[in-house]
Amino acid sequence: MFSGITGILNRGHKIKGRVVLMRKNVLDINSLTSVGGIIGEGFDMIGSALDGLTSFLGRSVSLQLISATKPDGNGKGLLGKETFLEGIIASLPTLGAGQSAFSIHFEWDEDMGIPEAFLINNFMQTEFFLVSLTLEDIPNHGTIYFVCNSWIYNAKHYKSQRLFFANKTYLPSETPGPLAKYREEELQNLRGDGKGERKEWERIYDYDVYNDLGDPDKGDKHARPVLGQNETFPYPRRGRTGRKPTRKDPNSESRSNDVYLPRDEAFGHLKSSDFLTYGLKSVSQDVLPLLQSVFDLNFTPSEFDSFDEVHELYEGGIKLPTNVLSKISPLPVLKEIFRTDGEQALKFPPPKVIQVSKSAWMTDQEFAREMLCGVNPHMICCLQEFPSRSKLDSHVYGDHTSKITKEHLEPNLEGLTVDEAIQNKRLFILDHHDPIMPYLSRINATSTKAYATRTILFLKEDGTLKPVAIELSLPNPQGSQSGAVSQVYLPADEGVESSIWLLAKAYVIVNDSCYHQLVSHWLNTHAVVEPFIIATNRHLSSLHPIYKLLYPHYRDTMNINALARQSLVNEGGIIEQTFLWGRYSMEMSAVIYKDWVFTEQALPTDLIKRGMAIEDPASPHGIRLVIEDYPYAVDGLEIWNAIKTWVQDYVSLYYTSDDTLEKDTELQTWWKELVEVGHGDLKDKPWWPKMKTCKELVEACTIVIWTASALHAAVNFGQYPYGGFILNRPTLSRRFMPEKGSAEYEENLVKACF
Repeated sequence: MFSGITGILNRGHKIKGRVVLMRKNVLDINSLTSVGGIIGEGFDMIGSALDGLTSFLGRSVSLQLISATKPDGNGKGLLGKETFLEGIIASLPTLGAGQSAFSIHFEWDEDMGIPEAFLINNFMQTEFFLVSLTLEDIPNHGTIYFVCNSWIYNAKHYKSQRLFFANKTYLPSETPGPLAKYREEELQNLRGDGKGERKEWERIYDYDVYNDLGDPDKGDKHARPVLGQNETFPYPRRGRTGRKPTRKDPNSESRSNDVYLPRDEAFGHLKSSDFLTYGLKSVSQDVLPLLQSVFDLNFTPSEFDSFDEVHELYEGGIKLPTNVLSKISPLPVLKEIFRTDGEQALKFPPPKVIQVSKSAWMTDQEFAREMLCGVNPHMICCLQEFPSRSKLDSHVYGDHTSKITKEHLEPNLEGLTVDEAIQNKRLFILDHHDPIMPYLSRINATSTKAYATRTILFLKEDGTLKPVAIELSLPNPQGSQSGAVSQVYLPADEGVESSIWLLAKAYVIVNDSCYHQLVSHWLNTHAVVEPFIIATNRHLSSLHPIYKLLYPHYRDTMNINALARQSLVNEGGIIEQTFLWGRYSMEMSAVIYKDWVFTEQALPTDLIKRGMAIEDPASPHGIRLVIEDYPYAVDGLEIWNAIKTWVQDYVSLYYTSDDTLEKDTELQTWWKELVEVGHGDLKDKPWWPKMKTCKELVEACTIVIWTASALHAAVNFGQYPYGGFILNRPTLSRRFMPEKGSAEYEENLVKACF
């Protein structure tokens, strides 16, 4: 590309540059989440920005350009003279919020070639966020742009100088020779040495197991099993922090309020998601204990006494003790909920599910509709065998074949037999039996009471679903080898039977809510993606085309995952406090991970596997949906196809043949480590792509992007619209189903179970 370029720069020529950065206190979430910080630093910047920026002048920040075309005696690109930031550019329309621009002039001789990398040193004690560097008016070359988006700490914290490459893309074999060693060294720095406790300023990506969820030093009830590198509890790897082990269990890592995160993974502090995740921590540590004390005063402890009390959360609010608000985080998301207009009350905004009708959630139509477009829309399956059979080991658990019979179903199948309905793909199942059954005795030994559930649904002539039977199962009291004790419930429109039917649906939703939060949302998006992030940063240079393709979709994931290990999925965290699976939540998700298959995360493959679609070359996406009104699938296929088309076109720009892909050393090392380490507990599974063809690369990248973006959106953004109304998406149950003939049954106390 650069051969024959000579004399384009005059000797002693000054290359004009522009550096854009942000000061720490613009981005520091700790400042933004403290009252003093908001007043003292946030608003103060408006009036004193120029005064504060003067600290960058003088000899505080230096840069050195690196040639991409002229090597030094060691084969590395020639280094230019160390140059310091100059004056502030007072007005620049392209600057974002909180950003500041500085001018800089580099001395660059004509025989030094084209600069495509630079080193930077920060000699101040305070870090800053480097946004970009732009080199302007390079003769015969124009502008060279460097996208940085990285925290720069004092130079003494780094073993080697911070390095950035121009916003260009090269396969390893096509990297300009003078940059090749820099490229390799930068990856080595990102991999680290796997030793010691990681420090705040580091950018090292390494793997570890989930061994920091419990706190065994507090006692056995606070201990949690290690997930990962474990046949019983396999798990994707997380980012390594290197904290010291606990005293009682050398295999468990000690907990801390500050969890190491590769520094650039936390750069997006101005995003609302960061406020929400820090808000999550505040909710766990501050708000939940306060609310528990309030509810113990106002209600039967830990329970609502009526549906009206639930509705009061969104209408009049709940009066709070005078000392509550002073103890709650000042984050805007929490201030919106806790009123301060003279009446101290807890009042939530009405979720979408009750904005049109307060009672729609009670209907069979809404119950079934949310299986297709609710927060967990990829669990429903087309019924392909009858009666349904369990995959649990019969030698351990006995016979768990469903007790739902044809006689239960056929009165509600519009004249069809069960066999005809199955043949015509009119019967569907939401199966939450196998994952929960092995844990059900332990769960029911606590204050919560639950069932393993199976729900059969029928596709009516009008294209909508209706539930036609629900099976609630418990372990046999004679022992697990004796199978299950099951009861089948059928739809009812009036009398106490209609309330019992509503209660049966609620038990189904409790299981679905837990599966959604721990598996669909946490495990199948957040947790499984983290190894991809780690492997990508360890083995794909920022110059690599696949790095540039995938990196935007990783944003904030490691950040949120680290916060989740602190406050959400940890021992005593929000999940354990508020969801049915309780202390067994994470280990149950580990058991489910055993059946995770990377290639089946592709939407078309998933739909076909669940029987929700059949292959059809005449259909727009090569498959035809069994249920036409299936919003998750209809919209999802459009998005999937757009992602795959984009990925295919992108990959073809860089890989002209399968041979080119096989010879890409970074790509092959990336995939090998991802499989063998990142998802190492499943490394021997035959379904892993071998990464020998462009087709495999396209499919793999499409799956990763789909999982981190569209799939996550589908299971994430409906949580408050649907789950914010607890009656619509209950997360735990406290009593068993009332037995027919009992006082509870006759009094129709549905609410008493939740």
